[in-house]
Amino acid sequence: MIGQQLTQFLINEQRKIPGATGELTLLLNDIASACKGIGHEVNRGALAGNLDVIGSENVQGEVQKKLDVLSNEIFIRSLEWTGHLAAMASEENDEIIQIPAEYPRGKYLVAFDPLDGSGNIEVNLSIGTIFSILRAPEGKVDITAEDFMQKGTQQVAAGFCIYGPTTILILTTGQGVNGFTLDRNIGEFVLTHPNVRVPEDTAEFAINMSNHRFWEEPVRRYVDECVQGKAGGREKDFNMRWLASMVAEVYRVLMRGGLFTYPIDDKIKSKGGRLRLLYEANPMGFIIEQAGGVASTGRERILDIQPTGIHQRVPVILGSRNEVERLASYHKA
Repeated sequence: MIGQQLTQFLINEQRKIPGATGELTLLLNDIASACKGIGHEVNRGALAGNLDVIGSENVQGEVQKKLDVLSNEIFIRSLEWTGHLAAMASEENDEIIQIPAEYPRGKYLVAFDPLDGSGNIEVNLSIGTIFSILRAPEGKVDITAEDFMQKGTQQVAAGFCIYGPTTILILTTGQGVNGFTLDRNIGEFVLTHPNVRVPEDTAEFAINMSNHRFWEEPVRRYVDECVQGKAGGREKDFNMRWLASMVAEVYRVLMRGGLFTYPIDDKIKSKGGRLRLLYEANPMGFIIEQAGGVASTGRERILDIQPTGIHQRVPVILGSRNEVERLASYHKA
């Protein structure tokens, strides 16, 4: 029901599951609180010096900004003490994050990108936080990186929070996709977008066109057809979008359909792709599929990939079913 606060919504969903303990509900509330804290720092921006580059690099070799580091710290500190997690993995950390010995440990693992699209910070475009929740091995005391090596199909829940004109939390627990808007008057996320569905057809695609010369032939073929539109034999003309922020691109796909892709190309082929499987491709793929869309590498379903490392990268094509399947079919031609 539109207008429900997040906690009420989660408890109502929990009651539909026989034997549910409520631990996932509490964890999701803790994640929502972490996102509120990150959103607050994003909104403070230059007023708090949060846009500064600090000069260090993360494990991906990317230059970090103060807000990258601050967001990572907020997420970790918000969750490590709760007793719901056995360990965490962050895009910003080389190794997995163990729960301090003084805190109880729970039955879940969380993998997260604390600030996706941070390259857009200084130009005031939408950025966000992405997270994926997995089950920890039952009875295991010492969690290792291998325990995170679970296919996307094994995710318990996934979501992202987008910090834009409004702060919106998109969430799935495997029972569809719902969106919650942060009501700043009461400090709570409120259900505003129930049962989000991705249209099967679209006339919009998002890709970094500057990499055209580096793409594989199937991607060039598809994009060239879209650019030519009716004049090139397609049944319609297409619009192209590109924000360089996965949360913003996926949110647009959820709201009005579209295709988003960061394909493999000659520049990143040795890395396997641009986007990280655990922190970006799997949670976003889970969300898109739960909303009726498709998530593929072009050659296989993203959620079927067996992870081989916590920072593994993959090509990503996701969004409206008919266009994603069309592009994927070109890879098989």
